[in-house]
Amino acid sequence: MRTALVLGGGGVAGIAWQTGILAGLTDSGAEVLDADLVVGTSAGSTVGAQVTSGLSIADLFERQVDPALQVRELPADVDMETFTATMAEILAGAPDRAEIRRRVGAWALRTPTVAESVRREVIAARLPAHDWPRRPLMITAVDAHTGQRRVFDRESTVDLVDAVAASCAVPGTWPPVTIGGSRYIDGGVHSNENADLASGYDRVVVLSPLPPELAELPWVRLDEEVESLRRQGSEVVVIRPDEASLSAMGPNLLDPAVRAPAATAGRAQGRRLG
Repeated sequence: MRTALVLGGGGVAGIAWQTGILAGLTDSGAEVLDADLVVGTSAGSTVGAQVTSGLSIADLFERQVDPALQVRELPADVDMETFTATMAEILAGAPDRAEIRRRVGAWALRTPTVAESVRREVIAARLPAHDWPRRPLMITAVDAHTGQRRVFDRESTVDLVDAVAASCAVPGTWPPVTIGGSRYIDGGVHSNENADLASGYDRVVVLSPLPPELAELPWVRLDEEVESLRRQGSEVVVIRPDEASLSAMGPNLLDPAVRAPAATAGRAQGRRLG
């Protein structure tokens, strides 16, 4: 049995919740952290780099809930009214998903944000190790100019911190990341989970932190990815936040203040699932 662990996007709340879920599943004896492949998108890229770093899930959980161990995060206020209006403008008349991704990329490129170097420091602090792990780890991003997905791994010769920073570059909030002459944005713009990258694996466990109200965004394609994997013969388990976890994560997934409650709720949920 070849297994894959797919970790989706969901801001700092999603990092905390997924860490909690993995800790809770481990508490209950479920073997999810020994997956043969880890796929990480946006928040999931951070979690993927963390769980393959060699640091224990118990230590990673403490880094979410203990204020003394929490890394510095940049606060980001998300105005949902403005976001909704921007998305409506981007979606209007777009013929396909590829054009939507290009439009989102253009929006990200023209939006003022903090400097790339400032944001990179935050990503570097999140990661216990800055070298690619020996275990297969795929990290997704999207070319801001072409809208094409890029998958970074150990063989890509791209710095791990840069790959994670690119995957976490939320359009309109954080700066696109420069890698090899191109600029990249959040891998979730292609798909919030990119679960199709687990094709060929016998068992696939997917953690999807997005709340239900964001399920209609054009890059939320988990259902079709899961259906495709199952048609190919994969056993797929999808874990989404329960009511308690959604409440703990709050309305702003980028709010650093939710880390402890989201991780704690995730751990409780993971224990129940296990």
